[in-house]
Amino acid sequence: MATFVLVPGGWHGSWSFEAVVPLLERAGHAVHALTLTGLRPDDDNATVATANLDTHADDVLRLLDRAHITSATLVGHSYGGMVIAAAADRARGRVSRLVHLDAYVPRDGESCWSSTTERYREVFAAGAATTGYAVRPPDGGDPRRRPHPLASFLQTIRLTGTLAQVPRREFIYCSGWEDRTPFAELRTRLQADPEWQVHDLPTGHDAMHEAPEAVAALLLGECVADASTLGRQACH
Repeated sequence: MATFVLVPGGWHGSWSFEAVVPLLERAGHAVHALTLTGLRPDDDNATVATANLDTHADDVLRLLDRAHITSATLVGHSYGGMVIAAAADRARGRVSRLVHLDAYVPRDGESCWSSTTERYREVFAAGAATTGYAVRPPDGGDPRRRPHPLASFLQTIRLTGTLAQVPRREFIYCSGWEDRTPFAELRTRLQADPEWQVHDLPTGHDAMHEAPEAVAALLLGECVADASTLGRQACH
């Protein structure tokens, strides 16, 4: 039995994995979906203003402690890739697998801000203009989204090298939004790295909602049909 820790992306909470969680649990695995500090409905302004990347990595580490998890599969979506990288680097060997689901894969000294495109830096800056510390969600998404702590997008990650000792590291590239994705260059970089396994899903960014069965299949190590190859079965 595997233990999955699911970390949402910017503005999102544990609910973003609501369609994937039961599929993993039905397969017999333990699943913990997190809502990060500053994004919980009862968090006050001071909590949002002070939450940063370290805070969010600590959210994951506290869960590992509390649930006595010693071999975790950390799954991070979008910004959540920053969080699982920081947490895994500090987890003292308690992470056995990392899955970056259309997510940032930072190197030491990088931030979400530095790793993304100018388009998204403009979204972050415009979204934080009102408060100076909380980035309002972009228009048109799930109404459950909440303002995201700006400091967590800006803080640079400090990696000691321990992250490279995680035995299994994977990147899932969502190819259905090629005109806007900030992850195209990252995909190319990781495809050239023998220590990473790269999968493609022909969905938009929110693959957990668009194709929860395909996401669960990849997390479970099963075969999924790749629509971009006309139904060819791809085992990952």
